[in-house]
Amino acid sequence: MASPKPAAKPVFTSKPGAAVLPPVRTGPPTPRSLRGFRDLLPADQLVWRHVRQVADELATGYGFGWIDPPVLEDVALFSRAAGRHSDIVTKEMFSFTDTGGENVALRPEFTPGVVRAYIEHGLLNNPQPIRVAYWGPAFRRERPQHGRYRQFTQFGVEVIGSGAAVVDAQLVAMFYHLCEQLGIAPVSIQLNSLGCATCRAEYRTELVNYYKPKRRYLCEDCKKRLSKNPLRLLDCKNANCQQHIAGAPQLLDWVDDACKKHFMAVVEYLDGMEIPYVLNPYLVRGLDYYTRTVFEVWPTADAAGSTAALGGGGRYDDLLGLMGGNPTPAAGFAVGIDRLILRLKEMNVSPAAPKAPDVFVAQIGEQAKIKALKLFERLRREGFAVSENFSKDSLKAQLEIANKQHARYAIIIGQKEVLDGTVLIRDMDGGVQEIIGYDKISGDLERKLKNGAASPIIEEGAVAPVEGETPVTAPEAEAPQPKPSGKKQRSSSGSQLSLPDSDENLVEGI
Repeated sequence: MASPKPAAKPVFTSKPGAAVLPPVRTGPPTPRSLRGFRDLLPADQLVWRHVRQVADELATGYGFGWIDPPVLEDVALFSRAAGRHSDIVTKEMFSFTDTGGENVALRPEFTPGVVRAYIEHGLLNNPQPIRVAYWGPAFRRERPQHGRYRQFTQFGVEVIGSGAAVVDAQLVAMFYHLCEQLGIAPVSIQLNSLGCATCRAEYRTELVNYYKPKRRYLCEDCKKRLSKNPLRLLDCKNANCQQHIAGAPQLLDWVDDACKKHFMAVVEYLDGMEIPYVLNPYLVRGLDYYTRTVFEVWPTADAAGSTAALGGGGRYDDLLGLMGGNPTPAAGFAVGIDRLILRLKEMNVSPAAPKAPDVFVAQIGEQAKIKALKLFERLRREGFAVSENFSKDSLKAQLEIANKQHARYAIIIGQKEVLDGTVLIRDMDGGVQEIIGYDKISGDLERKLKNGAASPIIEEGAVAPVEGETPVTAPEAEAPQPKPSGKKQRSSSGSQLSLPDSDENLVEGI
């Protein structure tokens, strides 16, 4: 029996309909971002910068300074603050042992780092309370989903050194006004009190007694929480577990008189400021250090318990003592900026477009480009909103960019203008053009921007008037001169701009 013939090698052909094998990729694989991480591209920056500006102004308006704790901290800092059995510590922290043998972690939140800085730098000796705000990245190794990333941005504030109920109310109001100023109000503010450590001890016993008969219906995480951290049962997002929450005992029924009085004062302050809120007796937050007031902010379309909370906060009076400092009352909140911006997009709220450039600097030729570079830097330092694209050599291409950017004026420098010490300034809306001295650009441009009016159009054949005089028209009997191959643009000063043949008709036609 004859042996089968070897398979024929694929033939590459350009005939229509013929199968063509794709070329084999060689070299290293194309790099991609890690799962749960993303790039914020230039097109994203307008809304991000807008939100940052609103947050900056809000924090400053409420009298907050700024703090920037490091991204990397001792892992024990977060485990002590959040609780050894919290989801952040057990599941979500990016922790590792560095080359020096130290156990470190990327911060999953800001509060522990801020508290450490307060203790380490002796801020207790400064006038109290200390008010600080922060903005920056945090990291949690949780499952990426809509609006949730492994690297995310937080804006938040902390007030350390006051246990007054009015501080709690102001923080809630501050968060509300942030949403209001960004245009995503109304929002739903969920409010509760966790009481103090003594209150919670009694409530924890009651909660465990309620859940024990239901243990077999709980998820595996909640079965562990039942013995290690019962309050987290009320924070579970599992559908089977959530159906048991409504019948659970309410923590507000177990708080002592002092905690109840504090909470009622918070509510009264919010009522006085006309800040809307909803009492949610099952709100516990996901961190162990909270005491007394806790709150979360939700888009109004979402029910409490959703994963779409925009942020939240509360009081943590025991945390500083727990971390080795003097017992000091404190409160704060954090906003998930990624979710906030997602909400802005869902509601079609767009920030105002950036201001158009006052002037676009264009150039023709190498010597003109050198002159234009110097002029660009000069105008920028003088405070003008100035734009350019010096990588383009074509005047047409440059003026098209100026049009797209909605620049009010264009300054054009050619080789003749370099020799004459002049520039051509063009009103991009009206098409009016005039030649002025290089040294007079700033004053002339400032007057034009202030007046908002275009210079008068000088008709072909007119002589530029001296200030205070009427334009004089040249005699009609004068025969028109034939135009040379290089186009010359008449100006208000009677001088001319010489354009190369390749760019003729551009100034008049654009």
